[in-house]
Amino acid sequence: MDILIVLEDNNGKIHRMGLESIAAAQKLANGMSLSMGALVMGANGNVLAEEASKYNVGEVLKINNEHLSSYSSDGYAETVKQVIERENPTYVIFGHTYQVRDYAPKVSAKLMKPFLVDNVDVSTNEGNAVFTKQMFNAKLFSDVTPTGDGPYLISFQSAAFSSEKADLGSAAVRNCTVNLDVSMIRTESEEPFQEEAGGIDLTSADIIVSIGRGIGKEENIPLAVELSKALGGELAASRPVVDSGWLPSAHQIGSSGQSVSPKLYLALGISGAIQHVVGMKGSKNIVTINKDPDAPIFEISDYGVVGDILEIIPKLTEEIQALKN
Repeated sequence: MDILIVLEDNNGKIHRMGLESIAAAQKLANGMSLSMGALVMGANGNVLAEEASKYNVGEVLKINNEHLSSYSSDGYAETVKQVIERENPTYVIFGHTYQVRDYAPKVSAKLMKPFLVDNVDVSTNEGNAVFTKQMFNAKLFSDVTPTGDGPYLISFQSAAFSSEKADLGSAAVRNCTVNLDVSMIRTESEEPFQEEAGGIDLTSADIIVSIGRGIGKEENIPLAVELSKALGGELAASRPVVDSGWLPSAHQIGSSGQSVSPKLYLALGISGAIQHVVGMKGSKNIVTINKDPDAPIFEISDYGVVGDILEIIPKLTEEIQALKN
């Protein structure tokens, strides 16, 4: 195969960034007429293989091994290395998750191949793959074309591609084996990382209510909290709110925070600086409320309301609660 997509387990389902990686791989494959395959492993390998087989990924490689029943960077790195050496793909694509950041550099070191991380797009030029990265807080973009012999290890930033753009299909499942023994597993992992106590995960949220400096002061934040609860969403913020100490950094969206792609992104009092936009521009629907009609965020919004958020939020919350009752 030409492209190997490494998929990650997220509580018995393919991690959202794995689905985004499928979309990225499909774009690359279509542009260069390349073949694809997807790799699943771990305790939920059978379930993941069944889910992955419903996408247009060529074939699904499934690995069941007792040493992969729980995650370890040593076990996963050695497994991916052996699969790469056997299948000989030119491109190996990962989602840039916390887990990938842990073990993929070990794969890079084992193979003595570079790891091109955190890309935001892929295209083709004269038969070559071109990977795009953001630089200087997304003020500039850099196009990188790998040269020399593969494999090229590639990761894509969260929300660089939409998981909903991954084409469905039918892929055969192939059982594979790797040579692992207990002596290779020298590390033991703790519980999966959470952004903060309480398990808030903005990257998985379908609805996000995000506040900016237009909220005025910390005492007004409960208004947005009530709205997010009414919508069944999560609360997020732009950098000025976090820098002011009004919300923890786990809530920050943008180039120095998290990148998200919810079904609904409600931007309240956010001007739309590029550092924030790069973290949420992949949202399916962007609704903006801002009293400044010239706020840059209106340029990328699907719907916009010019008005004072402190007047609109309570009324909007009241209407939503009334619809639910």
